[in-house]
This record gives sequence, C-alpha cells and structure tokens, in this order.
Amino acid sequence: MLVYRMQHTGDVLVRVLATGTFDLLHPGHILYLSEAKKMGDELYVIVARESMIRHKPKPIIPDEQRLEMVSSLKIVDKAILGSDSDIFLPIKQIQPDIIALGYDQGFDIQQLEKDLCDKGFACKVVRVGDSLSCPLCSSGKIIKKILERYK
Repeated sequence: MLVYRMQHTGDVLVRVLATGTFDLLHPGHILYLSEAKKMGDELYVIVARESMIRHKPKPIIPDEQRLEMVSSLKIVDKAILGSDSDIFLPIKQIQPDIIALGYDQGFDIQQLEKDLCDKGFACKVVRVGDSLSCPLCSSGKIIKKILERYK
C-alpha cells in the first residue's frame, strides 16, 4: 500500500482530503479513510451528493444521513456534503495539501492534478492501494453476498 506523508513544519498542519459516496458504510471505507489520515494531520471528507453521482447507481441512504455517518467516525476531523453543481467548490473551501483517492475511484491522477492546477490548487493527488485482506471492502461485494445468501 502506498503511503505518502508530507511533513509539517511549525504550526502548519497537512490537510488531507478524501471523497466518496459512502453508501452502505463498510470496512473498505474505514481502510480508505485510515490510510488517508496517515498521509497528514487533518482528514477532511467530502460526501458526494446523490445529484452528482453519475458513474454508479444512486445511493440508498440519503445525503444527510451519509454525512452524519462519516462525521461520526473518530478518524474524520471534518466532513461536508459536496457541491450539487461543481466538484471543485468544496476543494476551494477545504484547501487540502493532499487529495487521497480510493483504489477504485475512477479518476486519472495526472488529469486530476492538471485540472486542479488549472483551477489554482497546489495539492498532491495520491491513490490509496487495495487491500486483499478485506474480502467485503466494497458495497457491490456486500450486496452480492446478501443476494446470494437470501436467494
């Protein structure tokens, strides 16, 4: 697993940003957020709004409840709902030093870094690795297991 850690100097803290849908909160989310937290001092999380999710089925759990679940995790310093119009707006608010992507998030790191740079952000994008020790670390795998069990 890749671990990227920026060193802070003096009173300057390294702020890490993680993003996701966080529907059916599961061990994979905890692994992702734990690895992201190791990259810095503060972990901020953007919980995607249902209206902005286009790459997979809409979440089952409403936006505010998913935000409440993520906010309740002790590893998370601050969680907010994403924008309903522009994914870069909350990034401007948070001003992260590092953006940590999950192993299965479909972003191209180089393209995302270019897009961030074009918008005036100076942050590093790092992908958290997959863990083979976690067989049910995705909502899809959990749903498949439930369906198999209750056929």
